[in-house]
Amino acid sequence: MPQVFRNTLLSLRDLLASAGPLVFLAIGLLALAYWWLNPTPPKQVTLATGPAQSAYETFGKRYQQALAVEGIKVVLLPSEGSSANLELLRSGRADLAFVQGGTADLQESDREDLTSLGSLFVEPLWLFYRPALAHHQGRPRPLDSLRQLRGQRVNVGTAGSGVPTLMEKLLAANGVEPGDLKLSQLGQTDATVKFLAGKLDVLVFASAPESLMVQMLLQTPGVALMDFPQNEAYSRRFAFLSPVTLPRGVVDLARDVPPADVRLLAPTTALLARTDTHPALLQLFAQAGQRLHSGAGWFNRAREFPNTRHSELPIAAEADRAINEPVPLLQRYLPFWLANLIERMWLVLGILLAALLPLSRIVPPLYQFRVRSRVFRWYGRLREIENEMEAGHTTPASITQELNRLEAQVEKVNVPLSYADELYALRNHIHLIRQKLPHA
Repeated sequence: MPQVFRNTLLSLRDLLASAGPLVFLAIGLLALAYWWLNPTPPKQVTLATGPAQSAYETFGKRYQQALAVEGIKVVLLPSEGSSANLELLRSGRADLAFVQGGTADLQESDREDLTSLGSLFVEPLWLFYRPALAHHQGRPRPLDSLRQLRGQRVNVGTAGSGVPTLMEKLLAANGVEPGDLKLSQLGQTDATVKFLAGKLDVLVFASAPESLMVQMLLQTPGVALMDFPQNEAYSRRFAFLSPVTLPRGVVDLARDVPPADVRLLAPTTALLARTDTHPALLQLFAQAGQRLHSGAGWFNRAREFPNTRHSELPIAAEADRAINEPVPLLQRYLPFWLANLIERMWLVLGILLAALLPLSRIVPPLYQFRVRSRVFRWYGRLREIENEMEAGHTTPASITQELNRLEAQVEKVNVPLSYADELYALRNHIHLIRQKLPHA
């Protein structure tokens, strides 16, 4: 190995040895900060959706695909609907869930344990009925009031869907008691089969228009959709309801379905999460919501959703930034995992840098001490030899032998070129002692 290369390696070794304690301290503090901040999200998260063929299930699959791109596995947990989803969140069986406004009574603990990622879409209240039945009962006009449901066989959905709770509030506002109707609480599929078979008079859904069941019923001959001419009044009475209109022909322009504007009531659905869900996951879901729900729909214009209005729970900070602020700068140019790591660690990195910079000043003196100690430690032995020579306790031959041995050991010492003068000074001092011998 060339001497120059050996000297370079020696300098690097000394430098690493001198800076080693500081490097290990920095690594230890970084590891502690990483453990404390936990910037990397878990690779699996559970999302409570809803019944089969529901809008919740459809959107759940879209979120699943969106987060799979970032390496996150979204486990979809089917449920009966909004109320059941809220219970799944409370019990910790789900990390996130779709929950419809007004379909459940929030508890005080929910405001501490749950957070909202914003309102995603409206879910109109769909009341399907058969016009032939209305005329058969002597009604010359279509159904347009909940009071007209007295005595009819009405399915309001399962208890877990939240629709029974919503319908109970609306019926009470119209002075209709639950006993005035023949209520049933069947699932969507079973209820639809019975409705089409004539075993039910009215079918009640609360779902986004993306629901396959809603799409099918809107285009089924002989099935009508109840109009709510008082939808503005309902929205004044119930804060969680919004008046919306299903425009004429929006379902099928060629067939003119529906044949006229239909006024509806629409609760707003939000994506709720447990407050202990990893912040990076909340950010990913909120950003995915921006892509999935920002388009124009039957009841909204482009970029109206997601939004932070109509929220019954506090909005998560990650969702507020994703909805109301531009995409973070780092995420525009870096993969999410790296941008997220830097965003969550930059403050800690700044603090560590501020703390370690003053400590780094001790590295040069340590390096200098380490290199010079290789030379200076032999001066102690040289002083001993000189003292023995001056005391006359040993013979000149013995002193010469000790000096030869010391000189041989010094020749094996390697120091960086910048400290070579001190090594040569030691050799000169050995030669000086040799000259002081009596026989010299």
